[in-house]
Amino acid sequence: MAQQPRLICASAQLKNAAAGVRFEVEIGGTPVPAFVIRYHNKIHAYLNRCAHIPIEMDWQPGDFFDFSGLYLVCATHGALYLPETGQCASGRCAGKGLTAVAVQEHDGNIYLTEEIHHV
Repeated sequence: MAQQPRLICASAQLKNAAAGVRFEVEIGGTPVPAFVIRYHNKIHAYLNRCAHIPIEMDWQPGDFFDFSGLYLVCATHGALYLPETGQCASGRCAGKGLTAVAVQEHDGNIYLTEEIHHV
């Protein structure tokens, strides 16, 4: 049976290359932090854990972009990720990317469309 989409936030909460919105997904019955951002007018969501060592990435809650607004950055290690794909751009992520989370935007809101079953 298909899962009903779960509301994450209103679309207006996300500005281009600005603060993201944190939320949780369930993996194997355990809540795992995730986030959604807007970049080039499109939404992208990922698990909130660095590919180098699985720790949360934001500087302050929701602050995922570097100062240039071009990359997502791990506040602990400085690893840089491409916002549109989650791929490692440089740093200790060593070619490993972020884990994408399925989201959709419609009717002025952003929704989680499916839970992650394993990572």
